[in-house]
Amino acid sequence: MLGTSSLRRLLRRSNYPAQYRAQWSGVVALVGRLVDITAALSELSFEPTDSDAKQLRSLASTLAIIRTDLMNRRISGSIHFDSDYTISNVPLLAEIQNIVSLIPQAFTDSESMEVHLPPSRDKLQWKLTAPGAFVNPEHLKFALRGCLAASGCYIIYNSIAWPNIGAPAMATCLLTAVSTVGASRQRQIVRFAAFVVGGVFIGIGSEIFILPHLDSIAGFTIFFVLVIALASWFMTSSPRLSYFGFQIVVVFTLINLQEFARQTSLAAARDRIVGVGLGLCMMWLVFDQLWSAPVALEMQRAFISTLRLLAQFAREPLSKDLTVAAERAFSLREMINSSFEEVRALADAVLLETGPSRKQDLVLRGRIERWQPQLRMFLIMRVALWRYRLRVSGFELPAPVATAQQEFDEALADVMNGMADRSEGKTSQGKDDFEDAFEGLERTVRSYCSEGPQGLLAPELQAFLALSRSIENVTLCLDNEI
Repeated sequence: MLGTSSLRRLLRRSNYPAQYRAQWSGVVALVGRLVDITAALSELSFEPTDSDAKQLRSLASTLAIIRTDLMNRRISGSIHFDSDYTISNVPLLAEIQNIVSLIPQAFTDSESMEVHLPPSRDKLQWKLTAPGAFVNPEHLKFALRGCLAASGCYIIYNSIAWPNIGAPAMATCLLTAVSTVGASRQRQIVRFAAFVVGGVFIGIGSEIFILPHLDSIAGFTIFFVLVIALASWFMTSSPRLSYFGFQIVVVFTLINLQEFARQTSLAAARDRIVGVGLGLCMMWLVFDQLWSAPVALEMQRAFISTLRLLAQFAREPLSKDLTVAAERAFSLREMINSSFEEVRALADAVLLETGPSRKQDLVLRGRIERWQPQLRMFLIMRVALWRYRLRVSGFELPAPVATAQQEFDEALADVMNGMADRSEGKTSQGKDDFEDAFEGLERTVRSYCSEGPQGLLAPELQAFLALSRSIENVTLCLDNEI
Protein backbone atom coordinates (compact mmCIF):
# COMPACT_ATOMS: atom_id res chain seq x y z
CA MET A 1 0.00 0.00 0.00
CA LEU A 2 2.76 2.46 0.94
CA GLY A 3 5.37 1.28 -1.56
CA THR A 4 8.87 2.71 -1.21
CA SER A 5 8.03 6.39 -0.67
CA SER A 6 9.12 6.44 3.00
CA LEU A 7 12.38 4.67 2.18
CA ARG A 8 13.12 7.09 -0.65
CA ARG A 9 12.42 10.06 1.62
CA LEU A 10 14.74 8.73 4.33
CA LEU A 11 17.47 8.12 1.76
CA ARG A 12 17.08 11.59 0.27
CA ARG A 13 17.36 13.26 3.68
CA SER A 14 20.32 11.16 4.85
CA ASN A 15 23.89 12.43 5.01
CA TYR A 16 25.39 9.45 3.19
CA PRO A 17 27.90 10.11 0.38
CA ALA A 18 26.39 10.97 -2.99
CA GLN A 19 27.63 7.77 -4.62
CA TYR A 20 26.14 5.62 -1.87
CA ARG A 21 22.78 7.39 -2.19
CA ALA A 22 22.82 6.95 -5.97
CA GLN A 23 23.47 3.22 -5.65
CA TRP A 24 20.74 2.72 -3.10
CA SER A 25 18.33 4.89 -5.08
CA GLY A 26 18.79 2.41 -7.91
CA VAL A 27 18.11 -0.52 -5.58
CA VAL A 28 15.02 1.18 -4.13
CA ALA A 29 13.68 1.89 -7.63
CA LEU A 30 14.13 -1.76 -8.61
CA VAL A 31 12.48 -2.98 -5.40
CA GLY A 32 9.64 -0.51 -5.93
CA ARG A 33 9.07 -1.95 -9.38
CA LEU A 34 9.02 -5.48 -7.89
CA VAL A 35 6.46 -4.34 -5.32
CA ASP A 36 4.23 -2.92 -8.06
CA ILE A 37 4.42 -6.10 -10.16
CA THR A 38 3.82 -8.52 -7.29
CA ALA A 39 0.92 -6.39 -6.03
CA ALA A 40 -0.62 -6.65 -9.50
CA LEU A 41 0.01 -10.44 -9.59
CA SER A 42 -1.87 -10.88 -6.31
CA GLU A 43 -5.01 -9.66 -8.06
CA LEU A 44 -4.68 -12.08 -11.00
CA SER A 45 -5.74 -15.70 -11.30
CA PHE A 46 -3.30 -18.15 -12.90
CA GLU A 47 -2.15 -21.74 -12.47
CA PRO A 48 1.66 -22.16 -12.36
CA THR A 49 3.14 -25.17 -14.11
CA ASP A 50 5.84 -27.34 -12.54
CA SER A 51 8.46 -25.33 -14.44
CA ASP A 52 6.90 -22.10 -13.16
CA ALA A 53 7.04 -23.39 -9.59
CA LYS A 54 10.71 -24.25 -10.03
CA GLN A 55 11.45 -20.76 -11.37
CA LEU A 56 9.51 -19.14 -8.55
CA ARG A 57 11.42 -21.13 -5.93
CA SER A 58 14.68 -20.11 -7.59
CA LEU A 59 13.50 -16.50 -7.58
CA ALA A 60 12.58 -16.66 -3.89
CA SER A 61 15.94 -18.17 -2.91
CA THR A 62 17.77 -15.54 -4.96
CA LEU A 63 15.90 -12.73 -3.20
CA ALA A 64 16.72 -14.32 0.16
CA ILE A 65 20.42 -14.40 -0.76
CA ILE A 66 20.36 -10.75 -1.85
CA ARG A 67 18.59 -9.77 1.36
CA THR A 68 21.12 -11.64 3.51
CA ASP A 69 24.02 -10.10 1.63
CA LEU A 70 22.67 -6.58 2.03
CA MET A 71 22.01 -7.05 5.74
CA ASN A 72 25.59 -8.25 6.18
CA ARG A 73 27.01 -5.40 4.06
CA ARG A 74 28.11 -7.69 1.25
CA ILE A 75 27.68 -7.24 -2.49
CA SER A 76 25.90 -10.13 -4.20
CA GLY A 77 27.50 -11.74 -7.21
CA SER A 78 26.06 -11.76 -10.71
CA ILE A 79 22.63 -13.38 -11.00
CA HIS A 80 21.57 -15.47 -13.98
CA PHE A 81 18.28 -17.31 -14.46
CA ASP A 82 17.48 -20.11 -16.90
CA SER A 83 17.66 -18.45 -20.32
CA ASP A 84 15.99 -21.44 -22.03
CA TYR A 85 12.86 -20.96 -19.96
CA THR A 86 10.49 -18.92 -22.15
CA ILE A 87 6.91 -20.20 -21.80
CA SER A 88 5.20 -19.41 -18.50
CA ASN A 89 1.71 -19.18 -17.09
CA VAL A 90 2.89 -16.56 -14.58
CA PRO A 91 2.49 -13.06 -16.06
CA LEU A 92 5.58 -10.83 -16.02
CA LEU A 93 7.78 -13.57 -14.51
CA ALA A 94 10.53 -12.84 -17.03
CA GLU A 95 10.43 -9.14 -16.14
CA ILE A 96 10.65 -9.96 -12.42
CA GLN A 97 13.71 -12.10 -13.06
CA ASN A 98 15.30 -9.33 -15.13
CA ILE A 99 14.72 -6.78 -12.35
CA VAL A 100 16.16 -9.08 -9.68
CA SER A 101 19.26 -9.70 -11.80
CA LEU A 102 19.82 -5.93 -12.00
CA ILE A 103 19.97 -5.40 -8.22
CA PRO A 104 23.60 -6.52 -7.76
CA GLN A 105 24.59 -4.38 -10.73
CA ALA A 106 23.54 -1.30 -8.77
CA PHE A 107 26.80 -1.76 -6.84
CA THR A 108 28.96 -1.88 -9.95
CA ASP A 109 31.05 0.93 -8.50
CA SER A 110 31.19 -0.30 -4.91
CA GLU A 111 33.71 2.32 -3.85
CA SER A 112 32.80 5.94 -3.35
CA MET A 113 33.97 8.12 -6.19
CA GLU A 114 35.46 10.69 -3.79
CA VAL A 115 38.51 8.50 -3.16
CA HIS A 116 39.55 8.89 -6.79
CA LEU A 117 39.42 12.69 -6.83
CA PRO A 118 42.14 15.20 -5.93
CA PRO A 119 42.16 16.94 -2.51
CA SER A 120 40.61 20.04 -4.07
CA ARG A 121 37.35 18.08 -4.16
CA ASP A 122 36.97 19.01 -0.45
CA LYS A 123 36.24 22.56 -1.53
CA LEU A 124 33.14 21.32 -3.33
CA GLN A 125 31.64 19.71 -0.24
CA TRP A 126 30.96 22.89 1.75
CA LYS A 127 28.46 25.05 -0.08
CA LEU A 128 25.46 27.04 1.03
CA THR A 129 23.55 26.23 -2.16
CA ALA A 130 22.34 22.89 -3.45
CA PRO A 131 24.43 21.18 -6.16
CA GLY A 132 23.38 22.49 -9.56
CA ALA A 133 21.54 25.48 -8.08
CA PHE A 134 22.96 27.83 -10.72
CA VAL A 135 22.71 25.30 -13.55
CA ASN A 136 19.27 23.72 -13.14
CA PRO A 137 16.60 26.13 -14.49
CA GLU A 138 14.02 24.61 -12.13
CA HIS A 139 15.74 26.33 -9.20
CA LEU A 140 15.43 29.71 -10.90
CA LYS A 141 11.82 29.02 -11.83
CA PHE A 142 10.98 28.08 -8.23
CA ALA A 143 12.67 31.22 -6.90
CA LEU A 144 10.78 33.45 -9.35
CA ARG A 145 7.49 31.85 -8.38
CA GLY A 146 8.12 32.37 -4.68
CA CYS A 147 9.20 36.00 -5.16
CA LEU A 148 6.21 36.72 -7.38
CA ALA A 149 3.74 35.25 -4.87
CA ALA A 150 5.22 37.22 -1.96
CA SER A 151 5.43 40.42 -4.04
CA GLY A 152 1.78 40.02 -5.05
CA CYS A 153 0.76 39.73 -1.40
CA TYR A 154 2.85 42.81 -0.53
CA ILE A 155 1.26 44.91 -3.27
CA ILE A 156 -2.28 43.84 -2.38
CA TYR A 157 -2.21 44.39 1.39
CA ASN A 158 -0.51 47.77 0.96
CA SER A 159 -2.96 48.79 -1.77
CA ILE A 160 -5.94 48.15 0.49
CA ALA A 161 -4.13 49.60 3.57
CA TRP A 162 -4.47 46.43 5.64
CA PRO A 163 -0.93 45.83 6.97
CA ASN A 164 -2.03 43.43 9.70
CA ILE A 165 -2.55 40.66 7.12
CA GLY A 166 0.99 41.06 5.74
CA ALA A 167 2.93 38.82 8.12
CA PRO A 168 0.56 35.82 7.87
CA ALA A 169 0.43 36.18 4.08
CA MET A 170 4.24 36.23 3.76
CA ALA A 171 4.63 33.33 6.19
CA THR A 172 2.07 31.31 4.22
CA CYS A 173 3.98 31.88 0.97
CA LEU A 174 7.21 30.79 2.64
CA LEU A 175 5.83 27.68 4.34
CA THR A 176 3.60 26.35 1.58
CA ALA A 177 6.23 26.81 -1.12
CA VAL A 178 8.40 24.03 0.30
CA SER A 179 5.77 21.33 -0.13
CA THR A 180 4.63 19.99 -3.49
CA VAL A 181 2.90 16.82 -2.32
CA GLY A 182 0.11 15.69 -4.60
CA ALA A 183 -1.22 16.83 -7.93
CA SER A 184 -2.21 20.38 -8.75
CA ARG A 185 -5.99 19.99 -8.57
CA GLN A 186 -5.82 17.77 -5.52
CA ARG A 187 -3.43 20.19 -3.82
CA GLN A 188 -5.79 23.11 -4.49
CA ILE A 189 -8.72 21.28 -2.90
CA VAL A 190 -6.70 20.11 0.10
CA ARG A 191 -5.08 23.52 0.58
CA PHE A 192 -8.37 25.40 0.88
CA ALA A 193 -10.13 22.60 2.79
CA ALA A 194 -7.37 22.71 5.39
CA PHE A 195 -7.66 26.50 5.46
CA VAL A 196 -11.34 26.20 6.36
CA VAL A 197 -10.79 23.44 8.94
CA GLY A 198 -7.63 24.82 10.55
CA GLY A 199 -8.48 28.51 10.25
CA VAL A 200 -12.23 28.86 10.59
CA PHE A 201 -13.30 25.82 12.62
CA ILE A 202 -10.26 25.17 14.83
CA GLY A 203 -8.68 28.65 14.82
CA ILE A 204 -11.72 30.93 15.18
CA GLY A 205 -13.70 28.21 16.97
CA SER A 206 -11.08 27.87 19.68
CA GLU A 207 -10.91 31.66 20.09
CA ILE A 208 -14.67 31.75 20.74
CA PHE A 209 -15.49 28.51 22.58
CA ILE A 210 -12.31 27.03 24.13
CA LEU A 211 -9.57 29.56 24.90
CA PRO A 212 -11.80 31.87 27.05
CA HIS A 213 -12.22 28.95 29.47
CA LEU A 214 -8.49 28.15 29.75
CA ASP A 215 -6.72 30.09 32.53
CA SER A 216 -3.32 28.33 32.64
CA ILE A 217 -0.47 27.33 30.39
CA ALA A 218 -1.20 23.67 31.18
CA GLY A 219 -4.68 23.91 29.72
CA PHE A 220 -3.43 25.63 26.59
CA THR A 221 -0.66 23.02 26.24
CA ILE A 222 -3.17 20.17 26.36
CA PHE A 223 -5.33 21.88 23.74
CA PHE A 224 -2.28 22.62 21.58
CA VAL A 225 -1.09 18.99 21.81
CA LEU A 226 -4.50 17.69 20.75
CA VAL A 227 -4.62 19.94 17.68
CA ILE A 228 -1.05 19.11 16.62
CA ALA A 229 -1.69 15.40 17.19
CA LEU A 230 -4.75 15.58 14.92
CA ALA A 231 -2.75 17.36 12.22
CA SER A 232 0.17 14.92 12.63
CA TRP A 233 -2.19 12.01 12.13
CA PHE A 234 -3.12 13.44 8.74
CA MET A 235 0.49 14.36 7.89
CA THR A 236 1.69 10.79 8.45
CA SER A 237 -1.19 9.10 6.63
CA SER A 238 -1.38 8.81 2.85
CA PRO A 239 -0.02 11.17 0.17
CA ARG A 240 -3.59 12.29 -0.47
CA LEU A 241 -3.96 13.73 3.04
CA SER A 242 -0.44 14.57 4.23
CA TYR A 243 -0.61 18.11 2.82
CA PHE A 244 -3.96 18.57 4.56
CA GLY A 245 -2.36 18.00 7.97
CA PHE A 246 0.59 20.25 7.14
CA GLN A 247 -1.75 23.08 6.14
CA ILE A 248 -3.81 22.72 9.33
CA VAL A 249 -0.65 23.18 11.42
CA VAL A 250 0.37 26.26 9.41
CA VAL A 251 -3.01 28.01 9.78
CA PHE A 252 -3.53 27.08 13.43
CA THR A 253 -0.08 28.19 14.59
CA LEU A 254 -0.22 31.45 12.62
CA ILE A 255 -3.44 32.30 14.46
CA ASN A 256 -2.60 31.19 18.00
CA LEU A 257 1.21 31.26 18.36
CA GLN A 258 2.28 34.60 16.98
CA GLU A 259 2.67 36.37 20.33
CA PHE A 260 3.00 35.65 24.05
CA ALA A 261 -0.44 36.92 25.03
CA ARG A 262 -4.05 35.88 24.98
CA GLN A 263 -6.22 37.48 22.33
CA THR A 264 -9.29 39.20 23.73
CA SER A 265 -10.51 40.35 20.32
CA LEU A 266 -11.40 38.35 17.24
CA ALA A 267 -9.97 41.10 15.04
CA ALA A 268 -6.45 39.66 15.31
CA ALA A 269 -7.65 36.16 14.39
CA ARG A 270 -9.69 37.61 11.54
CA ASP A 271 -6.67 39.48 10.16
CA ARG A 272 -4.50 36.39 10.34
CA ILE A 273 -7.07 34.21 8.62
CA VAL A 274 -7.47 36.79 5.86
CA GLY A 275 -3.68 36.96 5.56
CA VAL A 276 -3.41 33.19 5.26
CA GLY A 277 -6.21 33.19 2.69
CA LEU A 278 -4.42 35.88 0.67
CA GLY A 279 -1.19 33.89 0.77
CA LEU A 280 -2.97 30.71 -0.33
CA CYS A 281 -4.69 32.52 -3.20
CA MET A 282 -1.39 33.93 -4.44
CA MET A 283 0.28 30.53 -4.11
CA TRP A 284 -2.55 28.97 -6.10
CA LEU A 285 -2.34 31.67 -8.75
CA VAL A 286 1.45 31.60 -9.11
CA PHE A 287 2.43 28.00 -8.37
CA ASP A 288 -0.57 26.18 -9.83
CA GLN A 289 -1.31 28.45 -12.80
CA LEU A 290 2.00 30.04 -13.84
CA TRP A 291 4.32 27.68 -15.76
CA SER A 292 1.95 24.85 -14.88
CA ALA A 293 0.72 21.96 -17.00
CA PRO A 294 -1.19 18.71 -16.43
CA VAL A 295 0.74 16.40 -14.14
CA ALA A 296 1.06 13.69 -16.79
CA LEU A 297 2.58 16.21 -19.20
CA GLU A 298 4.96 17.44 -16.49
CA MET A 299 5.95 13.83 -15.80
CA GLN A 300 6.67 13.26 -19.48
CA ARG A 301 8.72 16.46 -19.67
CA ALA A 302 10.71 15.49 -16.58
CA PHE A 303 11.35 12.05 -18.08
CA ILE A 304 12.57 13.60 -21.33
CA SER A 305 14.75 15.99 -19.35
CA THR A 306 16.27 12.98 -17.57
CA LEU A 307 17.12 11.37 -20.90
CA ARG A 308 18.83 14.52 -22.15
CA LEU A 309 20.78 14.94 -18.90
CA LEU A 310 21.94 11.33 -19.18
CA ALA A 311 23.04 12.06 -22.74
CA GLN A 312 25.09 14.98 -21.45
CA PHE A 313 26.62 12.82 -18.74
CA ALA A 314 27.53 10.16 -21.32
CA ARG A 315 29.75 12.71 -23.07
CA GLU A 316 31.56 13.72 -19.88
CA PRO A 317 34.26 14.75 -19.22
CA LEU A 318 34.38 17.60 -21.70
CA SER A 319 37.18 19.36 -19.84
CA LYS A 320 40.70 18.01 -19.42
CA ASP A 321 41.02 19.81 -16.09
CA LEU A 322 40.35 17.17 -13.42
CA THR A 323 38.78 19.56 -10.92
CA VAL A 324 36.47 21.21 -13.48
CA ALA A 325 35.45 17.83 -14.90
CA ALA A 326 34.73 16.46 -11.42
CA GLU A 327 32.64 19.48 -10.43
CA ARG A 328 30.58 19.33 -13.61
CA ALA A 329 30.10 15.56 -13.29
CA PHE A 330 28.89 15.84 -9.68
CA SER A 331 26.55 18.68 -10.65
CA LEU A 332 25.08 16.63 -13.50
CA ARG A 333 24.67 13.61 -11.25
CA GLU A 334 22.76 15.67 -8.68
CA MET A 335 20.53 17.08 -11.40
CA ILE A 336 19.84 13.59 -12.78
CA ASN A 337 19.03 12.18 -9.34
CA SER A 338 16.75 15.15 -8.66
CA SER A 339 15.08 14.50 -12.00
CA PHE A 340 14.53 10.86 -11.05
CA GLU A 341 12.87 11.95 -7.81
CA GLU A 342 10.74 14.49 -9.66
CA VAL A 343 9.52 11.88 -12.14
CA ARG A 344 8.67 9.52 -9.30
CA ALA A 345 6.80 12.22 -7.36
CA LEU A 346 4.86 13.24 -10.47
CA ALA A 347 4.06 9.59 -11.20
CA ASP A 348 2.56 9.34 -7.71
CA ALA A 349 0.63 12.56 -8.35
CA VAL A 350 -0.88 11.22 -11.59
CA LEU A 351 -2.90 8.78 -9.46
CA LEU A 352 -4.58 11.74 -7.77
CA GLU A 353 -5.59 13.51 -11.00
CA THR A 354 -8.99 13.29 -12.64
CA GLY A 355 -10.24 14.16 -16.10
CA PRO A 356 -10.96 12.68 -19.54
CA SER A 357 -7.31 11.79 -20.17
CA ARG A 358 -6.87 9.83 -16.93
CA LYS A 359 -6.78 6.41 -18.63
CA GLN A 360 -4.16 7.53 -21.13
CA ASP A 361 -2.16 9.22 -18.37
CA LEU A 362 -2.10 6.01 -16.33
CA VAL A 363 -0.80 4.07 -19.32
CA LEU A 364 1.99 6.63 -19.76
CA ARG A 365 2.73 6.44 -16.03
CA GLY A 366 3.07 2.66 -16.19
CA ARG A 367 5.55 2.86 -19.05
CA ILE A 368 7.71 5.52 -17.45
CA GLU A 369 7.75 3.66 -14.12
CA ARG A 370 8.90 0.56 -16.00
CA TRP A 371 11.76 2.49 -17.63
CA GLN A 372 12.89 4.41 -14.54
CA PRO A 373 14.84 1.57 -12.85
CA GLN A 374 16.70 0.86 -16.08
CA LEU A 375 17.67 4.52 -16.38
CA ARG A 376 18.95 4.46 -12.80
CA MET A 377 21.06 1.41 -13.64
CA PHE A 378 22.34 3.26 -16.71
CA LEU A 379 23.46 6.17 -14.51
CA ILE A 380 25.22 3.94 -11.99
CA MET A 381 27.15 2.11 -14.70
CA ARG A 382 28.01 5.38 -16.44
CA VAL A 383 29.45 6.70 -13.18
CA ALA A 384 31.74 3.68 -13.12
CA LEU A 385 32.81 4.24 -16.73
CA TRP A 386 33.30 7.97 -16.10
CA ARG A 387 36.49 7.20 -14.21
CA TYR A 388 37.93 5.46 -17.26
CA ARG A 389 37.17 8.52 -19.40
CA LEU A 390 38.77 10.77 -16.80
CA ARG A 391 41.77 8.40 -16.51
CA VAL A 392 42.01 8.64 -12.74
CA SER A 393 44.68 6.58 -11.01
CA GLY A 394 44.07 2.86 -11.45
CA PHE A 395 41.62 3.34 -14.34
CA GLU A 396 43.91 4.33 -17.20
CA LEU A 397 43.09 2.86 -20.60
CA PRO A 398 45.48 2.32 -23.51
CA ALA A 399 45.22 5.05 -26.12
CA PRO A 400 43.43 2.93 -28.79
CA VAL A 401 40.86 1.72 -26.24
CA ALA A 402 40.34 5.24 -24.88
CA THR A 403 39.65 6.51 -28.41
CA ALA A 404 37.19 3.68 -29.06
CA GLN A 405 35.49 4.38 -25.72
CA GLN A 406 35.03 8.05 -26.62
CA GLU A 407 33.39 7.06 -29.92
CA PHE A 408 31.17 4.62 -28.04
CA ASP A 409 30.17 7.32 -25.56
CA GLU A 410 29.31 9.76 -28.36
CA ALA A 411 27.10 7.15 -30.03
CA LEU A 412 25.56 6.36 -26.64
CA ALA A 413 24.69 10.02 -26.08
CA ASP A 414 23.10 10.15 -29.55
CA VAL A 415 20.91 7.14 -28.70
CA MET A 416 19.77 8.75 -25.43
CA ASN A 417 18.93 11.97 -27.27
CA GLY A 418 17.09 9.88 -29.85
CA MET A 419 14.93 8.36 -27.10
CA ALA A 420 14.15 11.87 -25.87
CA ASP A 421 13.26 12.97 -29.41
CA ARG A 422 10.88 10.04 -29.90
CA SER A 423 9.28 10.74 -26.53
CA GLU A 424 8.57 14.24 -27.85
CA GLY A 425 7.09 12.82 -31.04
CA LYS A 426 10.09 13.55 -33.25
CA THR A 427 11.96 11.16 -35.51
CA SER A 428 15.46 10.00 -34.67
CA GLN A 429 18.14 7.61 -35.77
CA GLY A 430 21.52 6.42 -34.62
CA LYS A 431 20.86 2.97 -33.14
CA ASP A 432 22.92 1.21 -35.84
CA ASP A 433 25.82 3.59 -35.25
CA PHE A 434 25.67 2.76 -31.55
CA GLU A 435 25.86 -0.98 -32.17
CA ASP A 436 28.75 -0.45 -34.60
CA ALA A 437 30.54 1.71 -32.00
CA PHE A 438 30.27 -1.03 -29.38
CA GLU A 439 31.48 -3.65 -31.82
CA GLY A 440 34.44 -1.41 -32.61
CA LEU A 441 35.18 -0.99 -28.90
CA GLU A 442 34.96 -4.74 -28.37
CA ARG A 443 37.31 -5.46 -31.29
CA THR A 444 39.81 -2.89 -30.02
CA VAL A 445 39.85 -4.34 -26.50
CA ARG A 446 40.17 -7.94 -27.72
CA SER A 447 42.91 -7.13 -30.18
CA TYR A 448 44.84 -5.17 -27.56
CA CYS A 449 44.52 -7.96 -24.98
CA SER A 450 45.76 -10.56 -27.46
CA GLU A 451 49.02 -8.74 -28.17
CA GLY A 452 52.23 -9.66 -26.33
CA PRO A 453 52.99 -8.14 -22.92
CA GLN A 454 49.82 -6.10 -22.87
CA GLY A 455 48.05 -9.32 -21.98
CA LEU A 456 48.75 -8.47 -18.35
CA LEU A 457 46.04 -5.82 -18.63
CA ALA A 458 43.48 -8.34 -19.87
CA PRO A 459 41.54 -8.75 -16.57
CA GLU A 460 41.08 -4.97 -16.16
CA LEU A 461 40.11 -4.50 -19.78
CA GLN A 462 37.72 -7.44 -19.64
CA ALA A 463 36.01 -5.89 -16.62
CA PHE A 464 35.78 -2.60 -18.53
CA LEU A 465 34.33 -4.42 -21.54
CA ALA A 466 31.78 -6.27 -19.41
CA LEU A 467 30.62 -2.98 -17.94
CA SER A 468 30.34 -1.44 -21.41
CA ARG A 469 28.38 -4.47 -22.60
CA SER A 470 25.94 -4.10 -19.70
CA ILE A 471 25.38 -0.47 -20.66
CA GLU A 472 24.81 -1.49 -24.27
CA ASN A 473 22.22 -4.12 -23.26
CA VAL A 474 20.31 -1.71 -21.00
CA THR A 475 20.40 1.04 -23.62
CA LEU A 476 19.22 -1.17 -26.49
CA CYS A 477 16.42 -2.59 -24.32
CA LEU A 478 15.26 0.91 -23.45
CA ASP A 479 15.61 2.10 -27.02
CA ASN A 480 13.48 -0.76 -28.33
CA GLU A 481 10.74 -0.21 -25.74
CA ILE A 482 10.60 3.56 -26.11
